[in-house]
Amino acid sequence: MTSSGIITCKAAVAWASGEPLVIEEVELSPPQPMEIRIKVVSTSLCRSDVTAWLSQAQPQVFPRIFGHEASGIIESLGEGVTEFEIGDHVLTLFTGECTKCRHCLSGKTNICQTLGLERQGVMHSDKKTRFSIKGKPVYHYCAVSSFSEYTVVHSGCAVKISPTAPLDKICLLSCGVAAGLGAAWKVANISQGSTVVVFGLGTVGLSVAQGAKMRGASRIIGVDTNPEKSEIAKAFGVTDFLYPSDHDEPIPQVINRITEGGTDYAFECVGDTGMVTTALQSCCTGWGLTVTLGVPMEKPEITAHYGLFLSGKTLTGSLFGGWKPKSDLPSLVDMYLRKEIEIDNYITHNLKFEDINEAFELMRRGKCLRCVIHMPN
Repeated sequence: MTSSGIITCKAAVAWASGEPLVIEEVELSPPQPMEIRIKVVSTSLCRSDVTAWLSQAQPQVFPRIFGHEASGIIESLGEGVTEFEIGDHVLTLFTGECTKCRHCLSGKTNICQTLGLERQGVMHSDKKTRFSIKGKPVYHYCAVSSFSEYTVVHSGCAVKISPTAPLDKICLLSCGVAAGLGAAWKVANISQGSTVVVFGLGTVGLSVAQGAKMRGASRIIGVDTNPEKSEIAKAFGVTDFLYPSDHDEPIPQVINRITEGGTDYAFECVGDTGMVTTALQSCCTGWGLTVTLGVPMEKPEITAHYGLFLSGKTLTGSLFGGWKPKSDLPSLVDMYLRKEIEIDNYITHNLKFEDINEAFELMRRGKCLRCVIHMPN
């Protein structure tokens, strides 16, 4: 194994939709210009990995290496990379930041025109793959593919972090926790004393709740079809837990009744486009804001009655919580190191790489928040 040429390593390969991942020996190319090769240390399973693995609404790109929420150490550098050094600790970024395009320079969005969300299973630069098995391509996921001992990413899709940050915890800021906090702080800009409802109390939804609590929201209503989420939800700031089966009337009616007209903010964190309408119906007329964060497994189109918008309600989307990933993530890492934000309690399982299918099954059954997968040393 050399740092300058092709290396052979183990990766969890998905060969078809919904089929168990197989630990395979793969070949990984050296980093091309403006790319870096990373030794993955810890990677956690995000629901969007499971959604893409199962989904019939997204392109069927297989064989594929999933994983995008990860931490690691730079093993080698491609030509032209000057911002990193070998040995730097980094977080991978499923949506990058080139710092030069119109969007990056606008100050209005975190969606980079050059390194935005990659859906075709290839690298941004040359539209090719870096992984292969016996000469045949193995496709990427979000241009990260962290379910592998090593991976190659564009240098704009990684951010250097403090070497004192624990890589087995901080990997959660690579997607889920940061996405929820940002949705509360940057996208919704929750105000003190306001009321909030969060639909879906996974890692992202609970991170919205944590962010709302830190902003001083007076009431945070959590809605989930799993009654077991009640206790942990309260630990993250949820003041009222609603289990839909406990109520004879539709949930929006319940929320409107107990808040005397609806909440100031509603967050859809399920990945169900039908739930977007439910969220819109649950926020107040005049200024109610609904933020949708979930990735749908099916039926990607949203439908809602135009009257909801004529009444002054607003619907907006949130990708990675509005954070500019390279610019903003180091400050979140520092907040964690100062114990200002919670990350550790989202980790319900720690698993070895060879047990990755157990992580997928736990997520499918709703039995975990985050499973951190520890790569071999």
